[in-house]
Formats: sequence, structure tokens, C-alpha cells
Amino acid sequence: MDANWRGGPEPSETIRTEDGRMRREVWSVPPQEAVLEPILRDIFENHFEGIRFGPLIEGAAYEWKCPGKPTSIGLMDGYLTVMFATGGHFHLCIGENRGSAAFPTPDDLRLRRKPSRAQFFRGFGRDGKPVTWGFEMWNGADEPMLSVFFPNPFIEDDDSLSKIPVFARLASWRAISGTWLGRAPESLDEEGAGFGGK
Repeated sequence: MDANWRGGPEPSETIRTEDGRMRREVWSVPPQEAVLEPILRDIFENHFEGIRFGPLIEGAAYEWKCPGKPTSIGLMDGYLTVMFATGGHFHLCIGENRGSAAFPTPDDLRLRRKPSRAQFFRGFGRDGKPVTWGFEMWNGADEPMLSVFFPNPFIEDDDSLSKIPVFARLASWRAISGTWLGRAPESLDEEGAGFGGK
């Protein structure tokens, strides 16, 4: 897969509630190292301010903030490593993890660690308008690996709900979806009432 992959502006999947209301739009991304590395570099190098990220699994949601711009992002043996000045870092398998000659990665682990799917998403509230924007990945066992939530007009920096939406916070979503999906900004993103919308 070419590292210059660009998706299209139309969602690859639209998910609706039982009564037909819009719930989620999804733009699938090829789960390959050559595609995922530049997307993740873009997110963490250029849009680190205001994002929340971590695994989102049944029974637990981790939404950490970047402590600052990463000091380095490297790729080795299929793992993307994002380092911060605070000493914190994380490793995310985005490709083939082969191990070393002395300690090769068993085939079953290699398949489990490698991403099986990745996607950009836009989630909708009860009023049928967007309330959340992000990117997520799953491993070969279909377990959540990473969820990234882009800055949200309805959530303050301290994670409290905004009394008044700040639509300028859509800048990251608009830049990222413009770059990777060829999407122009939409007025629909500014029509919602937030998480309390009817």
C-alpha cells in the first residue's frame, strides 16, 4: 500500500439507530504500516494539543492528553513509539512485528498484534448532529488498540461540558479529514446542540 493513501470524502459506512437516526459515520483506512504511520505522525506531531487518546474497551475508557509535542516518533519492528519530554511514551503496533533472530515473534502473536482495521469516525448525538470526531484501530484479535478523540466544540480543556460550543475546536478534524479524506469543512459539524441535544 502506498504511503500516499488518501481516502474519499464519502463515508465507507453509515450506522443508524433502530429508529433511523444517524449514529456514526466511518471512513475505513487500510490497516497497513505505510498508511498508518503518516496518519499517526500527522495526528501526534501536528494536532497533539487538545486530543484525547488511549484504548477504549468494554468496562474502561482511557482518554489521556499529550503532555506536549512529542520529542520523537520512531518506527522499529512494526511498532510506532511516541516519546514525550516528560519521559512518558507509548508503543503501538502498526505493522509486522518480527522480533529478533534470537527471539522471533511467533506467527500467532504477530497476527494478533498487527492492526486488522482502522478508521476515522464522526459520531452523532440524539439530535442527529455531530458530537464527536476521531480515529480508532483494532488488532488482529479485533481488540481495541487506540481511540483518538479530536478537540471537541462541546468539551472544555478541563474535560467539562462547554456551556457554549466553541466550533474553532473543529480545526484538527477539518485539517485531518481534509488531508486524509479529501473532505471540505461542513456546516453540519456546527449545527449540533452537543451531548445534551434532543
